[in-house]
Amino acid sequence: MAHPHVNAIENMNASSLIKVIEESKMTYVRENLSIFLHESQIKLLKQVKKHEKPHHKRIRIKQFEKAEKNDLFNLHLDLYLKKYQKLARKGLIVIDESPENGLAYDCSLTDEGISVLDEISKLESEWESVVGICDDDLNVLKNLALNSFEISYKHKKKQGFIF
Repeated sequence: MAHPHVNAIENMNASSLIKVIEESKMTYVRENLSIFLHESQIKLLKQVKKHEKPHHKRIRIKQFEKAEKNDLFNLHLDLYLKKYQKLARKGLIVIDESPENGLAYDCSLTDEGISVLDEISKLESEWESVVGICDDDLNVLKNLALNSFEISYKHKKKQGFIF
């Protein structure tokens, strides 16, 4: 007997299919990860790693300098700090609330955070095998990602990389 969702999936557009695939990957990672993290915490942990790179840090500093420091900005700053603090309480990151680089705060991974990110990466690779992603699929996805990236990059460039 065919899977009951075959017909539904057969009629989905690309955006819906991408959502199903991403949800599957995230579910697999969260169910097999040695530590409990919400989906948003996994994404935020990955952001910390990205933001540690010198190029990205320079962009963040420029963004922060250009940003209008109004009440809404400060609200978002506080909300993100609270999200980072949850990761810090789990021992995955450390927060410097008085960095010398001009940011309001800066975060870096702990050894435990690096270990969890390595575990996440391993689980994502396992998931690829579980769902049967082959080299041809990977090439199609790379092409789609490259085309998609251009849209995001042009938008960010238009915004002066302040977002």
